[in-house]
Amino acid sequence: MEPQVLLDGLAYVESPRWHDGRLWFAHWGTGEIVAVDMDGPGEVVGSGPPGLGWSIDWLPDGRLLVTGEGLTRREPDGSTVPHADLAGLSGDWNEIVVAGGGNVYVNGGCEFEPGEGDPPGLVALVGPDGSARQVAGAIAFPNGMAVTPDGSTLIVAESFARRLTAFDITPDGGLAHRRVWAELDGYPDGICLDADGAVWCAAMERCLRVAEGGEVLDAVELDRSPFACMLGGPDGRTLFILAAEWRGVDEVDAALAARTGQVLTVEAPAPHAGRP
Repeated sequence: MEPQVLLDGLAYVESPRWHDGRLWFAHWGTGEIVAVDMDGPGEVVGSGPPGLGWSIDWLPDGRLLVTGEGLTRREPDGSTVPHADLAGLSGDWNEIVVAGGGNVYVNGGCEFEPGEGDPPGLVALVGPDGSARQVAGAIAFPNGMAVTPDGSTLIVAESFARRLTAFDITPDGGLAHRRVWAELDGYPDGICLDADGAVWCAAMERCLRVAEGGEVLDAVELDRSPFACMLGGPDGRTLFILAAEWRGVDEVDAALAARTGQVLTVEAPAPHAGRP
Protein backbone atom coordinates (compact mmCIF):
# COMPACT_ATOMS: atom_id res chain seq x y z
CA MET A 1 0.00 0.00 0.00
CA GLU A 2 1.88 3.02 -1.31
CA PRO A 3 0.66 6.39 0.01
CA GLN A 4 0.21 9.40 -2.26
CA VAL A 5 0.78 13.00 -1.13
CA LEU A 6 -2.34 15.16 -1.21
CA LEU A 7 -0.96 18.15 0.77
CA ASP A 8 2.62 18.98 1.76
CA GLY A 9 4.53 21.71 3.58
CA LEU A 10 2.31 21.69 6.67
CA ALA A 11 3.15 22.02 10.36
CA TYR A 12 1.66 19.35 12.66
CA VAL A 13 -1.62 17.95 11.38
CA GLU A 14 -4.25 16.17 13.49
CA SER A 15 -7.92 15.31 13.99
CA PRO A 16 -8.94 14.45 10.39
CA ARG A 17 -12.68 14.33 9.69
CA TRP A 18 -14.51 13.64 6.42
CA HIS A 19 -17.31 16.25 6.45
CA ASP A 20 -19.49 17.75 3.71
CA GLY A 21 -17.46 16.15 0.92
CA ARG A 22 -14.06 17.30 2.16
CA LEU A 23 -11.37 16.30 4.62
CA TRP A 24 -11.13 18.74 7.52
CA PHE A 25 -8.23 18.75 9.98
CA ALA A 26 -6.58 20.69 12.80
CA HIS A 27 -3.39 22.43 11.67
CA TRP A 28 -1.44 22.54 14.91
CA GLY A 29 0.97 25.38 15.46
CA THR A 30 -0.94 27.68 13.12
CA GLY A 31 -4.33 27.94 14.83
CA GLU A 32 -6.00 26.94 11.55
CA ILE A 33 -8.74 24.50 10.67
CA VAL A 34 -8.16 23.40 7.06
CA ALA A 35 -10.44 21.61 4.59
CA VAL A 36 -9.34 19.94 1.35
CA ASP A 37 -11.18 17.97 -1.34
CA MET A 38 -9.81 14.99 -3.25
CA ASP A 39 -7.84 17.21 -5.63
CA GLY A 40 -6.50 19.90 -3.26
CA PRO A 41 -5.40 22.55 -2.51
CA GLY A 42 -6.46 23.13 1.09
CA GLU A 43 -8.53 26.06 2.36
CA VAL A 44 -8.50 27.63 5.83
CA VAL A 45 -12.10 27.34 7.03
CA GLY A 46 -11.87 28.16 10.73
CA SER A 47 -9.64 28.74 13.72
CA GLY A 48 -8.56 26.79 16.77
CA PRO A 49 -6.03 27.27 19.59
CA PRO A 50 -2.55 28.41 18.49
CA GLY A 51 -0.64 25.51 20.03
CA LEU A 52 -0.78 21.71 19.97
CA GLY A 53 -3.23 19.23 21.45
CA TRP A 54 -6.69 20.13 20.11
CA SER A 55 -9.26 18.45 17.88
CA ILE A 56 -12.52 19.03 16.01
CA ASP A 57 -15.86 17.32 15.43
CA TRP A 58 -19.48 18.26 14.71
CA LEU A 59 -22.74 18.12 16.61
CA PRO A 60 -25.66 16.46 14.80
CA ASP A 61 -27.03 19.90 13.87
CA GLY A 62 -23.78 20.81 12.09
CA ARG A 63 -22.19 23.12 14.66
CA LEU A 64 -18.43 22.68 14.98
CA LEU A 65 -16.80 21.73 18.29
CA VAL A 66 -13.16 22.49 19.11
CA THR A 67 -11.18 21.21 22.10
CA GLY A 68 -8.22 22.88 23.83
CA GLU A 69 -8.21 24.40 27.30
CA GLY A 70 -11.97 23.83 27.21
CA LEU A 71 -14.65 22.81 24.72
CA THR A 72 -16.03 25.51 22.43
CA ARG A 73 -18.76 25.59 19.79
CA ARG A 74 -19.04 27.64 16.60
CA GLU A 75 -22.50 29.10 16.12
CA PRO A 76 -24.21 29.61 12.72
CA ASP A 77 -23.33 33.34 12.84
CA GLY A 78 -19.62 32.46 13.13
CA SER A 79 -19.28 33.33 16.82
CA THR A 80 -17.49 30.98 19.22
CA VAL A 81 -19.06 30.14 22.59
CA PRO A 82 -18.29 27.69 25.41
CA HIS A 83 -20.08 24.38 24.90
CA ALA A 84 -19.59 22.94 28.39
CA ASP A 85 -17.84 23.71 31.67
CA LEU A 86 -15.04 21.16 32.00
CA ALA A 87 -12.82 23.13 34.37
CA GLY A 88 -13.46 20.86 37.33
CA LEU A 89 -12.34 17.74 35.47
CA SER A 90 -9.10 18.69 33.68
CA GLY A 91 -7.29 21.74 32.33
CA ASP A 92 -6.53 20.43 28.86
CA TRP A 93 -8.64 18.52 26.36
CA ASN A 94 -7.33 16.68 23.34
CA GLU A 95 -9.35 14.20 21.24
CA ILE A 96 -13.11 14.31 20.71
CA VAL A 97 -15.80 12.13 19.18
CA VAL A 98 -19.50 12.96 18.91
CA ALA A 99 -21.71 9.91 19.37
CA GLY A 100 -25.37 9.40 18.56
CA GLY A 101 -27.89 11.75 20.08
CA GLY A 102 -25.32 14.49 20.51
CA ASN A 103 -23.34 12.91 23.35
CA VAL A 104 -19.75 14.16 23.17
CA TYR A 105 -16.72 12.25 24.49
CA VAL A 106 -13.53 14.23 25.11
CA ASN A 107 -10.29 13.07 26.69
CA GLY A 108 -8.01 14.97 29.00
CA GLY A 109 -5.19 14.51 31.47
CA CYS A 110 -2.68 13.96 28.67
CA GLU A 111 0.75 13.99 30.32
CA PHE A 112 3.91 13.45 28.28
CA GLU A 113 5.84 12.16 31.29
CA PRO A 114 3.91 9.38 33.05
CA GLY A 115 4.55 9.35 36.77
CA GLU A 116 4.00 6.84 39.53
CA GLY A 117 0.56 5.47 40.35
CA ASP A 118 -2.47 5.48 38.10
CA PRO A 119 -2.05 7.47 34.89
CA PRO A 120 -3.98 10.77 34.83
CA GLY A 121 -5.83 10.32 31.54
CA LEU A 122 -9.61 10.47 31.56
CA VAL A 123 -12.66 10.52 29.31
CA ALA A 124 -15.47 12.99 29.98
CA LEU A 125 -19.02 12.87 28.65
CA VAL A 126 -20.75 16.08 27.65
CA GLY A 127 -24.48 15.58 27.22
CA PRO A 128 -26.75 17.41 24.77
CA ASP A 129 -27.79 19.70 27.65
CA GLY A 130 -24.16 20.77 28.25
CA SER A 131 -23.74 18.76 31.45
CA ALA A 132 -20.31 17.19 31.93
CA ARG A 133 -19.00 14.28 33.98
CA GLN A 134 -16.03 11.94 34.01
CA VAL A 135 -16.92 8.47 32.68
CA ALA A 136 -13.47 6.80 32.62
CA GLY A 137 -10.10 7.36 34.28
CA ALA A 138 -6.60 5.93 34.78
CA ILE A 139 -5.96 5.98 31.02
CA ALA A 140 -2.33 6.06 29.93
CA PHE A 141 -2.30 9.10 27.64
CA PRO A 142 -5.70 8.88 25.93
CA ASN A 143 -5.53 9.67 22.23
CA GLY A 144 -7.81 8.85 19.30
CA MET A 145 -11.37 7.68 19.99
CA ALA A 146 -14.05 6.02 17.86
CA VAL A 147 -17.61 4.81 18.35
CA THR A 148 -18.84 1.64 16.65
CA PRO A 149 -21.66 1.94 14.06
CA ASP A 150 -24.28 0.55 16.44
CA GLY A 151 -23.30 3.09 19.09
CA SER A 152 -22.59 0.37 21.65
CA THR A 153 -18.81 0.67 22.08
CA LEU A 154 -16.21 3.41 22.53
CA ILE A 155 -12.63 2.51 21.57
CA VAL A 156 -9.78 4.64 22.95
CA ALA A 157 -6.13 4.63 21.88
CA GLU A 158 -4.08 4.37 25.10
CA SER A 159 -0.77 5.57 23.73
CA PHE A 160 1.57 4.90 26.66
CA ALA A 161 -0.02 1.49 27.30
CA ARG A 162 0.43 0.52 23.62
CA ARG A 163 -3.12 -0.72 23.30
CA LEU A 164 -6.63 0.02 22.15
CA THR A 165 -9.08 -0.05 25.04
CA ALA A 166 -12.82 -0.61 24.62
CA PHE A 167 -15.81 0.35 26.79
CA ASP A 168 -19.49 -0.50 26.54
CA ILE A 169 -21.60 2.66 26.19
CA THR A 170 -24.46 2.50 28.69
CA PRO A 171 -27.94 3.93 27.99
CA ASP A 172 -27.09 7.17 29.83
CA GLY A 173 -23.82 7.60 27.90
CA GLY A 174 -21.60 6.24 30.63
CA LEU A 175 -18.78 3.76 30.03
CA ALA A 176 -18.64 0.24 31.45
CA HIS A 177 -16.91 -3.14 30.99
CA ARG A 178 -13.45 -1.77 30.29
CA ARG A 179 -11.33 -4.24 28.34
CA VAL A 180 -8.33 -4.52 26.04
CA TRP A 181 -9.48 -4.41 22.41
CA ALA A 182 -6.00 -4.93 20.96
CA GLU A 183 -2.38 -4.89 22.14
CA LEU A 184 -0.09 -3.07 19.71
CA ASP A 185 3.58 -2.91 18.80
CA GLY A 186 3.81 0.87 18.93
CA TYR A 187 2.13 3.91 20.45
CA PRO A 188 -1.35 4.34 18.91
CA ASP A 189 -2.61 7.83 18.13
CA GLY A 190 -5.61 8.90 16.02
CA ILE A 191 -7.97 6.09 14.96
CA CYS A 192 -10.98 5.33 12.79
CA LEU A 193 -13.21 2.31 12.08
CA ASP A 194 -14.08 0.50 8.88
CA ALA A 195 -17.13 -1.52 7.82
CA ASP A 196 -15.34 -4.82 8.50
CA GLY A 197 -15.01 -3.91 12.18
CA ALA A 198 -11.28 -3.18 11.98
CA VAL A 199 -9.53 -0.14 13.44
CA TRP A 200 -7.05 1.93 11.46
CA CYS A 201 -4.56 3.55 13.85
CA ALA A 202 -1.52 5.76 13.52
CA ALA A 203 1.44 4.06 15.21
CA MET A 204 5.10 5.11 14.92
CA GLU A 205 5.90 5.54 11.19
CA ARG A 206 3.18 3.06 10.28
CA CYS A 207 -0.56 3.18 9.90
CA LEU A 208 -2.02 -0.17 10.93
CA ARG A 209 -5.35 -1.85 10.23
CA VAL A 210 -6.04 -4.00 13.28
CA ALA A 211 -8.73 -6.57 14.08
CA GLU A 212 -10.17 -6.97 17.55
CA GLY A 213 -7.69 -9.15 19.41
CA GLY A 214 -4.65 -7.52 17.82
CA GLU A 215 -4.14 -9.18 14.43
CA VAL A 216 -2.59 -6.69 11.99
CA LEU A 217 -4.55 -6.97 8.74
CA ASP A 218 -2.78 -4.26 6.74
CA ALA A 219 0.08 -1.81 7.24
CA VAL A 220 1.13 1.40 5.50
CA GLU A 221 4.83 2.15 6.01
CA LEU A 222 5.76 5.83 6.24
CA ASP A 223 8.93 7.93 6.40
CA ARG A 224 7.57 10.08 9.26
CA SER A 225 5.23 9.74 12.21
CA PRO A 226 1.49 9.52 11.55
CA PHE A 227 -0.63 11.52 13.99
CA ALA A 228 -4.06 10.31 12.88
CA CYS A 229 -6.01 8.71 10.07
CA MET A 230 -9.55 8.89 8.68
CA LEU A 231 -11.53 7.03 6.03
CA GLY A 232 -13.48 9.19 3.61
CA GLY A 233 -13.79 10.15 -0.01
CA PRO A 234 -16.84 9.63 -2.24
CA ASP A 235 -17.06 5.90 -1.44
CA GLY A 236 -15.52 6.01 2.05
CA ARG A 237 -12.54 3.91 0.91
CA THR A 238 -9.84 6.58 0.85
CA LEU A 239 -7.63 6.40 3.92
CA PHE A 240 -6.28 9.84 4.77
CA ILE A 241 -3.11 9.75 6.88
CA LEU A 242 -1.84 12.89 8.64
CA ALA A 243 1.89 12.68 9.31
CA ALA A 244 4.94 14.79 10.17
CA GLU A 245 8.44 14.38 11.58
CA TRP A 246 8.17 14.10 15.36
CA ARG A 247 11.32 15.29 17.13
CA GLY A 248 10.12 15.12 20.72
CA VAL A 249 8.54 17.63 23.06
CA ASP A 250 11.79 19.61 23.40
CA GLU A 251 12.02 20.25 19.65
CA VAL A 252 8.44 21.24 18.89
CA ASP A 253 9.24 24.76 17.66
CA ALA A 254 11.96 23.54 15.29
CA ALA A 255 9.71 20.77 14.00
CA LEU A 256 6.87 23.21 13.34
CA ALA A 257 9.21 25.52 11.46
CA ALA A 258 10.48 22.63 9.32
CA ARG A 259 6.99 22.13 7.85
CA THR A 260 7.25 18.38 7.36
CA GLY A 261 3.51 17.83 7.77
CA GLN A 262 1.66 15.94 5.04
CA VAL A 263 -1.78 14.66 4.20
CA LEU A 264 -1.39 11.28 2.48
CA THR A 265 -3.95 9.03 0.80
CA VAL A 266 -4.20 5.26 0.33
CA GLU A 267 -7.00 3.14 -1.13
CA ALA A 268 -8.44 1.05 1.71
CA PRO A 269 -9.99 -2.43 1.51
CA ALA A 270 -13.20 -1.50 3.39
CA PRO A 271 -15.16 1.76 3.69
CA HIS A 272 -15.61 4.02 6.69
CA ALA A 273 -17.96 3.08 9.50
CA GLY A 274 -18.89 4.46 12.90
CA ARG A 275 -17.88 7.83 14.30
CA PRO A 276 -15.99 9.98 13.67
